[in-house]
Amino acid sequence: MTASRIELVKQTMREIPDFPKEGILFYDITPILANSEAFSAVIDLFAERYRDNPPTQIAAIESRGFIFGAALAKELGCGLTVIRKPGKLPAETISESYSLEYGTDRIEIHADALSSADRCLVIDDLLATGGTAAAAVKLIERLGAQVVECAFMVELTALAGRQKLTAPVFSM
Repeated sequence: MTASRIELVKQTMREIPDFPKEGILFYDITPILANSEAFSAVIDLFAERYRDNPPTQIAAIESRGFIFGAALAKELGCGLTVIRKPGKLPAETISESYSLEYGTDRIEIHADALSSADRCLVIDDLLATGGTAAAAVKLIERLGAQVVECAFMVELTALAGRQKLTAPVFSM
């Protein structure tokens, strides 16, 4: 049953070569979102993994992580914490910079979003080079919370992003 759901997700995702620039193969999740069976399969697979020991918070990375994080938080009965690009959160924030192939970027979280009582699951749609997820883990840990795992629908293993993460990694 699990293998057939993963296969459905793989078959539903669209690969777009040379987007957003030449040489990049973009994994488009919009067909999964448009297909209720495929989207349900993704959420069900994540929920099955964490249902017996749910986190207190899902830490979702902007923007596609919000989609999976919100649905999973509802399914598991836990909170949702958002990690956003700079300037998007209204209250006091802390930020973390990370390297990109062509420069640096930064993400932020509300300074009061988490506490030492929180066990967080970091979620995003795709793990590539690992910079964004590694910065998210650092933000969560700076707030005193524990990262129990980082979860991704897709992992581009050739880019070795999991090696940048200090937390366990799960990918479908």
